[in-house]
Amino acid sequence: MARLGTTAIKKVRRPLETLAEPVPIALPLLNSGTKAVRVGCGRAHTIVITDKEGVFSLGNNSYGQCGVPVNAKAETDKFLSIHHIEGFDEPVSEVVCGQDHTLFLTASGKVYSCGWSADGQTGLGHYNNQYEPALVKGDIEGEKITQLSCAADCVLAVSDKGDVFGWGNSEYSQLNSVTDEQQINFPKKLNLGIGKVLQVASAGTMCAAVDESGKVYVWGYGILGQGPNVSVSKVPILLPEPLFGFNEFNTDVKVTQIACGLSHFAAVTNKHHLFMWGRNRDDCLGLGKQHGDQFFPYKVAVPAEVLKVSCGVDHTAVLCRAFA
Repeated sequence: MARLGTTAIKKVRRPLETLAEPVPIALPLLNSGTKAVRVGCGRAHTIVITDKEGVFSLGNNSYGQCGVPVNAKAETDKFLSIHHIEGFDEPVSEVVCGQDHTLFLTASGKVYSCGWSADGQTGLGHYNNQYEPALVKGDIEGEKITQLSCAADCVLAVSDKGDVFGWGNSEYSQLNSVTDEQQINFPKKLNLGIGKVLQVASAGTMCAAVDESGKVYVWGYGILGQGPNVSVSKVPILLPEPLFGFNEFNTDVKVTQIACGLSHFAAVTNKHHLFMWGRNRDDCLGLGKQHGDQFFPYKVAVPAEVLKVSCGVDHTAVLCRAFA
């Protein structure tokens, strides 16, 4: 409940309740016309980007993931507070939350970070908690970053040139192309050898990338999508295009979006079809209660056109449009 920033159901001394239905959150706005335009959620914190009044945070701030200094003497109820985050030199356009850290992407493609950094996931050159947003440099300095992904503690970033950068945990060879170490605490340009990349997804132990032609590559450790006999790869491997509906009668099929939870992947094609693979934890793949783990991309029976997909730790949500 703390990450929800509300005690609307009842007054409680400890923020450990569960909300069973959506409840409005009153941001401390100065202008009634201000709108929330982006939301990101970590393990126990939430970040909200507005169109006119900057960025707000709520929830657990034990490691600085809410972007404000930690008050060790704060009462429990203070975790229900909504904070306005300062320290950006330009508007923030996107936010990505790891488990206990936060990444902010600005309009010009700069990256700021804060929070837990035991594996270097803040990318700030150290392994200490970061309590206020700081500019991430390393190999992304001077680059225009267009997308970030981090479901846990390994971060991938894509530039407008199609280059991929990474930092954080590499225990499962996620960043093997540039290091043999298990952690990197600043961004490094990855040598993936797959050409221009449009989008990436960084799960708990594995990664995926979509290139400019809509092909999907995977690497790391887990259910990669290559079958039950392929669970480890230190280099990107191509998932066969027919797994996503490409054939002699549908030669224009390509993947346009990739997303991930901790241990599952989701892909959307230009035909508005949804494909899922990975661990079917709590039925997060949408394949039915009797379906086990899925070792190849599998088309999900969605009764609408899929426009966008988003994954949590053990759940998946899709934005759809009704069939014409």
